[in-house]
Amino acid sequence: MVKLACIIVAAAVILLGACKGKEPLYQEQGYVFGTLVEISVYGESEQTARQVVREVMQEFQRLHNMLHAWQPSELSDLNAAFARNESVAVSAELEEILTDATKLSQQSQGLFNPAIGGLVRLWGFHSDEFKSVQPDEKQIEHWVAANPQMSDITIVNGRAKSRNKYVQVDLGGYAKGYALDRAAELMRKRGIRNSLINIGGNVLALGRHGKRSWRVGIQHPRKPGALATLELLDGEAIGTSGDYQRYFMVGTMRFCHLINPNNGFPMQGVQSVTVLTRGTRAGVLSDVASKPLFISGLRGWRDASSKMKVSEAMLVDGQGVVHLTSELQKRLEFTDKNLRPQVEP
Repeated sequence: MVKLACIIVAAAVILLGACKGKEPLYQEQGYVFGTLVEISVYGESEQTARQVVREVMQEFQRLHNMLHAWQPSELSDLNAAFARNESVAVSAELEEILTDATKLSQQSQGLFNPAIGGLVRLWGFHSDEFKSVQPDEKQIEHWVAANPQMSDITIVNGRAKSRNKYVQVDLGGYAKGYALDRAAELMRKRGIRNSLINIGGNVLALGRHGKRSWRVGIQHPRKPGALATLELLDGEAIGTSGDYQRYFMVGTMRFCHLINPNNGFPMQGVQSVTVLTRGTRAGVLSDVASKPLFISGLRGWRDASSKMKVSEAMLVDGQGVVHLTSELQKRLEFTDKNLRPQVEP
């Protein structure tokens, strides 16, 4: 059985809060990066909000077209060149992204590793509609032994080359966060002070929703609805990685798209990881930082959060037990009032 947690929703525009004496809340939905995108703008005229949201959606589509891992894109051209052991010209933007992703991969000690796109494809996750695939273990061992790393990539005078032909870059764990930061930058330039941007569960807040902060929910990994909610402050972002987003079942065994680069297999024993970030790169960090925590598992997630400099984090283990840092506990309101999370220093 195959399940995609993301629900495809036709693009829609909703205008709320139009009552006299109230500032408007403009909301729009779309489908980009293989997931649902929702943008809310508070306190602006419909015309202004609609125009800015249109620009943001166009920017998302541009990034989707540039960074797609298996459809024709600048990134797929890069990967094809690497496989041929050739160099290829890259845009200044892609060079910047690759350089940043390399630094973050090194910071995570390789647990965030966009260079393992070949393994992701081997497990059948380079498809909009994938089927259950169990690769031959010798194939997996071959990819693991090849040890593709982002540090194998060199960029000189605008041309990229990899010393390892097995490097196949998949920015699925980076692109949504990068898009959030680009959206925030664009909105600030357009004078938008209050907005909430949600790309498939990676959410960034600007300003407030009137007199209150933006309140968001964290998806329960095994039930419909939210596990917990919290208020996002100006400039904060939250991101969740889960085994319920892209996965297939073989009997009772769940195989998700989050692959451990050290053994080549989808990670087991973790249902979800959530991180709260802030700062000028809050979006990127909300997307990237959850991956090494997820792959480190119950024993190593706190060490991984320290390496990624994330103090507000939560892990739901394979049994559904919630583990979280004391810093994040202060911010969360659990929907199940009887839940007793394990707070770890």
